[in-house]
Amino acid sequence: MVLLSEGLPFLVVTIGFEKPIILTKAVLAASLKSRRQPGASSDGAPNEANDSLPRTIQYAVQTAVKERGFEIVRDYCIEILIVVAGAASGVQGGLRQFCFLAAWILFFDCILLFTLYTSILTIKLEINRIKRHVALRKALEEDGVSRTVAENVASSNEWPKLSRTSSEDGNISPSGETTVFGRKVRDSSIPRFKVLMVSGFIIINVLNLCTIPFRGGSMNNTPPAMSGLSSVVTQPPTDPFKVAGNGLDTIFVSAKNRNVATTVTVITPIKYELEYPSIHYASPEDSDWSFFDGEYTDQLFSAMGGHVVEGVLKSFEDPVLSKWIIIALAMSLVLNGYLFNAARWSIKDPDQSSQTEHRRPSRRRSTVTPATYRLEETTDYANGRVVPPQAVEEEESDEDLQMKSVANKVPKRTAAECEQLLKEKKARSLTDPELVDLSLRGKIPGYALEKTLEDKTRTVKIRRAVVSRTPATSEVSSLLENSKLPYEHYDYDRVHGACCENVIGYMPLPVGVAGPLTIDGRNYFIPMATTEGVLVASTSRGCKAINAGGGAVTVLTGDGMTRGPCVGFETLTRAGAAKLWLDSEEGQRVMKTAFNSTSRFARLQSMKTSMAGTYLYIRFKTTTGDAMGMNMISKGVENALNVMANDSGFEDMAIISVSGNFCTDKKPAAINWIDGRGKSVVAEAIIPGDVVRSVLKSDVNALVELNTAKNLIGSAMAGSIGGFNAHAANIVTAIFLATGQDPAQNVESSNCITVMKNLNGALQISVSMPSIEVGTIGGGTVLEPQSAMLDLLGVRGAHPTNPGDNARQLARIVAAGVLAGELSLCSALAAGHLVQAHMSHNRSAAPSAAPSRVASPGPLSGAQTPTTLAMSQIVERAAGSARRGR
Repeated sequence: MVLLSEGLPFLVVTIGFEKPIILTKAVLAASLKSRRQPGASSDGAPNEANDSLPRTIQYAVQTAVKERGFEIVRDYCIEILIVVAGAASGVQGGLRQFCFLAAWILFFDCILLFTLYTSILTIKLEINRIKRHVALRKALEEDGVSRTVAENVASSNEWPKLSRTSSEDGNISPSGETTVFGRKVRDSSIPRFKVLMVSGFIIINVLNLCTIPFRGGSMNNTPPAMSGLSSVVTQPPTDPFKVAGNGLDTIFVSAKNRNVATTVTVITPIKYELEYPSIHYASPEDSDWSFFDGEYTDQLFSAMGGHVVEGVLKSFEDPVLSKWIIIALAMSLVLNGYLFNAARWSIKDPDQSSQTEHRRPSRRRSTVTPATYRLEETTDYANGRVVPPQAVEEEESDEDLQMKSVANKVPKRTAAECEQLLKEKKARSLTDPELVDLSLRGKIPGYALEKTLEDKTRTVKIRRAVVSRTPATSEVSSLLENSKLPYEHYDYDRVHGACCENVIGYMPLPVGVAGPLTIDGRNYFIPMATTEGVLVASTSRGCKAINAGGGAVTVLTGDGMTRGPCVGFETLTRAGAAKLWLDSEEGQRVMKTAFNSTSRFARLQSMKTSMAGTYLYIRFKTTTGDAMGMNMISKGVENALNVMANDSGFEDMAIISVSGNFCTDKKPAAINWIDGRGKSVVAEAIIPGDVVRSVLKSDVNALVELNTAKNLIGSAMAGSIGGFNAHAANIVTAIFLATGQDPAQNVESSNCITVMKNLNGALQISVSMPSIEVGTIGGGTVLEPQSAMLDLLGVRGAHPTNPGDNARQLARIVAAGVLAGELSLCSALAAGHLVQAHMSHNRSAAPSAAPSRVASPGPLSGAQTPTTLAMSQIVERAAGSARRGR
């Protein structure tokens, strides 16, 4: 007989782990695909099906099973047929048994793969989603974003989601129903089903434990189909003397009567079970399970699959196996508890849900009391995006949006009554004119309207009226109330407490895309928000030239945001001692430990100190993950300075300012140009000479000459700091506005030096930008339009595996965009096309039909301007005169 252990390698090789790996890869790929949600098919045509791809865990698993399920099942069937053929071969020596065993294992492995294993994958995806949600929310809170806004942003960035709401998918019913085997099931039914299953399990085991004392009698013969239920509790061993009791009594009486010593050996009893049908089968009246008796007994057990249940339950009678079952159930209980706790982390604040209900009023005209009068707002925010207006009954016109009196409907309240309602926190029941009057009389501060009304859109409407009717400024601000500045259909929940205060609307900006541009082997369309004509077209022309040369290559040389506090001492000696301590190993270690303890992402890299009299300036340089990180660093700097003052012997130190302009933030400074701030990136491209002539309408030598004279010498003559470029700030600002960056930081982010060389007849151009300050979470990136542009670049939110990679990639894209803009503008200047391009694009009488791709400006007709290739022509004429002189 061949031992089972000898066949284990055969079973492992036969079953393997290939199919679970294939299914896992397919599920993960489907979840990533649902995150991207492509909007076009492979042939470039719009694809409505792709537009509505659900970002759910259920969709990811279903898609993976649809794509790879047939292939996996086919492989299982082929393998099972092969091992069955081996079993049918009749070869002795254990091969037949092992083949049958392998076939059954493969069969059950296939079933478990598409049931148990898929549920495990679902749990894994849900745990990953919860971790990303909590990490993003905490990162936003560390960057200074309020908890409510951070929760909203984290929820909108979830992928894949466990389930979808009606606002995300019109195919799902508003009641939150989903389908299981073709039948609709409410989401609330799933927890109810879990509770029923757990309750049933507990009740069965309690009953099982309670009936243990009544199992000892001979009349208690458990039916075979139910005997396995008692296997969870190990049965006591059978007493052999109890089994042989009657026989021992008989032998004892006989020996006593004959007065003969008798030796009796009692061996362990052997249990025999008589299976039905048998004449010795126990009669119904001997069973405690008589409530199953009747004419339907056979049908009942047949319907229940009595024999199957009996066989399955008998397999669990082993005491060791029953313990493992209990351990598995305990692990399941612990895992469910963890998931419930993790799900609780992502539950929104209770106040937020109530506020959400308050933010869903109707705008239909009806004869209602002021208590129910509400400003119109759209139904649901789709992840904070700007929602288009929906058709409603008797929708108000633009003229009707202004404040109206409802005196003809309800009696007008007195000022005292309005103030009383305000004190009772019932301001929402007041009409708009009453609210405006209270605000103008100073009863409701302008900054407190959001908190008072709990309706952001109505608040903006009220504030516009208050600004227009304020007596001190009404002469110039009276037009705001009915102005063209839009304010409706916008998610102000993301703005309040994060981006802006005293909001009166939002400012639409035109957004264009330049490109595509190949950056490090990958193509990108670069979003640019600007009102300057020709800027996007010019950058697109630069992208075309760079792509013709093989694309742009970028190198990231540094990553560290800075904050430079100023501290003061009474004497120069103490200031010097503090500087020496900070520069020492001990000071670096203490400050780094204190700084790093305040954040999971901010990590102190280095400190640079400088003295000015008794003032000491400390420049902290740190990593900040995917956030731009100024608020994150400020919190760490405050803690580090407090540790320095309280625990390191510098109690006489005075913290003058957390920011002492030694950073330097939003101001031109040589320290940013030399040491860098944020991301330091160098981008390069090599443009063939024929591309320079055909696309850029210029010459390599002319571009090199112009760059030296304009960008290098000219900027030096002007005493520029970091301004050795043509117009880097143009591209930086346009990309910053489109992607939600801080526009004021274009001051240091636009630090750039453009270098051009003639490399064997080709143009080698590079831009070095040492202080690009960008982030993909926090700040303006919480707004959905700006987040959509980050999605366009594939860098939205925090990087899932390596924090900081998304922000670094955005910095590379900014540098490559500046490279394209520098190339195109310098080419236009060298060829004398700049004025003509601006006049033709910005001064045309009527817009004409634009071609599919922006055409490069052609040569000017007639005489060229004196600036066209001037230096090159002078050099060529001088060389010709020299040759003729010889």
